Amino acid sequence: MTIQWFPGHMAKAKREVQEKLKLVDFVIELVDARAPASSQNPLLQQILNQKPKMIVLMKNDLADPASTKAWLSHFSEKGMVAIAVNVNDRKDIQHVIQKAKDMSKEKMDRLKKKGVRPRPARAMIIGIPNVGKSTLINRLVHKKIAKTGDKPGVTKHQQWIKVKKDFELLDTPGILWPKFEEQVVGYRLAAIGTIKDQLLPIEDIAAFVIQYLQATFPSVLNERYQITEDKEDMNEIFEHIGKQRGCLESGGRVNFEKAADIILQDLRSGRLGNLTLEQPE
Repeated sequence: MTIQWFPGHMAKAKREVQEKLKLVDFVIELVDARAPASSQNPLLQQILNQKPKMIVLMKNDLADPASTKAWLSHFSEKGMVAIAVNVNDRKDIQHVIQKAKDMSKEKMDRLKKKGVRPRPARAMIIGIPNVGKSTLINRLVHKKIAKTGDKPGVTKHQQWIKVKKDFELLDTPGILWPKFEEQVVGYRLAAIGTIKDQLLPIEDIAAFVIQYLQATFPSVLNERYQITEDKEDMNEIFEHIGKQRGCLESGGRVNFEKAADIILQDLRSGRLGNLTLEQPE
């Protein structure tokens, strides 16, 4: 099955990114540290061409530290600037600012030699919906400028935002690409809440999470839900979790949709621990 859509506002956002790209010195691309490759928009990669880029792995506090280290090495080996960020850590926010200064220094020095009047470095901040752009911007400027929310698609328009005297950011709406060629990409993004739950059956998303944990972090299931490694029947697993967490309807029947929602909320909130849903190839 190919998961596809292309809402009009995302098509418009793509055009605006293309038009404004010439105004910036470099790009800050935000990805989710729990799915760094799946949360990279291939459409944006085509648009960016040779523009210098910094990749920021957001929500680092929810990801598996060893996996994050492997991803940073992976990007570095490909010649990309990449850092991992927890937006609630001031040192991480300062790290973003310093990296931005480093990335713009060469361009600023060139302009200075040409006698161009000094100006702040300009960066475009891009990423898919719900990756944390607005939250990062608010931390960078130390006040609430960009709207935030726990649902995809909060930012609707582009806006310029000044970060002290260091550089200016062009915020852009989150952009998804028309379709996921690989079904697993859709499931990863749905699991971490990047795409709306309504686009895929919630029970299927939760089943994907359970199967992934069984294969990679089996102890997590045992600690959180007392599910042993030998339990493979998904109906039994949902029944077990549903009864354990009170997802019962009249007659004592388990509501699978409620059980699935509990699994996903546990993952997204970090109650299952620090987890990453994919590893570098």
